[in-house]
Amino acid sequence: MEEKNIDREVLMSVYKNAHIGLQSISNVIDETDDERMKTELKNEYEGYEKLIGKLSGYMKENGVEPKDVNFMKKAFMKAAIKMNTLTDDSASHIAELMVKGTVTGITELSEILNNHGKELGEKVKALTEELKTLEETYEERLKKLIYDDVIRLSKLNAAVAKTLRPPLF
Repeated sequence: MEEKNIDREVLMSVYKNAHIGLQSISNVIDETDDERMKTELKNEYEGYEKLIGKLSGYMKENGVEPKDVNFMKKAFMKAAIKMNTLTDDSASHIAELMVKGTVTGITELSEILNNHGKELGEKVKALTEELKTLEETYEERLKKLIYDDVIRLSKLNAAVAKTLRPPLF
């Protein structure tokens, strides 16, 4: 009986984690014009949707009612994104915001697996690990976007600096 309760709690946490990721993407995707960033966010959105579909199906089969992120949390998240992108809507800044949220999700999932991994049913553990792996992949791809932007901007700055140098006589 104890395993059932911990499985139920973990399923709810994993579902909420994935939904927060989905909601965050919905909130931020229109804040960027960068096509690489939009593509990355769309791919992440699809990954979260697919996993949420698996989670929802498993939860339904096992009599667990998924609960959506509450309205206040959604409103707070949307406002936080608006505030954070008001002065800087660059792809690297948006990627940085997404990395922070993704790392929070990974940390929560790691804590679940470290504290309750041995108690979890096989399928619940697998779903938790699947989301953790998915988010770790997203983190690496977002970091690469940040790195690529830094390299691109440093090359651009070097090119601009060359054009601004006074001629040497």
